[in-house]
Amino acid sequence: MMCSSERVSIAIAIACMSFLSGAISGAIATVPELGSSRVVFQTNYGDIEFGFYPSVAPKTVAHIFKLVRLGCYNTNHFFRVDKGFVAQVADVTGGRTAPMNEVQRLEAEKTIVGEFSDVKHVRGILSMGRYSDPDSAQSSFSILLGDAPHLDGQYAIFGKVTKGDETLRKLEQVPTRTEGIFVMPTERITILSTYYYDTEVETCEEDRLILKRRLAASAVEIEKQRMKCFP
Repeated sequence: MMCSSERVSIAIAIACMSFLSGAISGAIATVPELGSSRVVFQTNYGDIEFGFYPSVAPKTVAHIFKLVRLGCYNTNHFFRVDKGFVAQVADVTGGRTAPMNEVQRLEAEKTIVGEFSDVKHVRGILSMGRYSDPDSAQSSFSILLGDAPHLDGQYAIFGKVTKGDETLRKLEQVPTRTEGIFVMPTERITILSTYYYDTEVETCEEDRLILKRRLAASAVEIEKQRMKCFP
């Protein structure tokens, strides 16, 4: 028979295992799957590539991706770089050096409903900027440069950086000045141009090239055998 202390120890162990299992399940549940689309911002400090979370913030993703496809972020800039916190992209209506056409302006001036989620604000996450109105987000967004749990559930997360952390580290080294609550770079960090692609299409193209090479190699081998057996 087990003594009372052994029973207590087993009960504690079971409780701990249940707690850990729940915590792990909860953590896994809040890590969403990236869609296949990728966007690349080409800055004067290097490239930053990111993907979207369409299952988390579908309206936000559709809006931002449309702005990218329209070229709205070209000549825009990062107006805020707070080391260990965020690098924030300016609103395109006022941050670009190039004028906007009517189609771009109409899309850029739209506001998006706040799609808040339980996804955590950690380094590399993309999070919409907004005013006090939770449904006031437009085109400005932040790239997290560190963990910021105080933002969780308050700002709409819609994607994450997939490549370019070395560029983010360069941005963190840029000299800054403080204006009110904002830490701002003393020199302009320009988004020179942008482009996008689909990883699924790229994968299919790669598969086609591999298959083509294999078929070519097979054809060469068949010809060798033909020459050997039927000179």
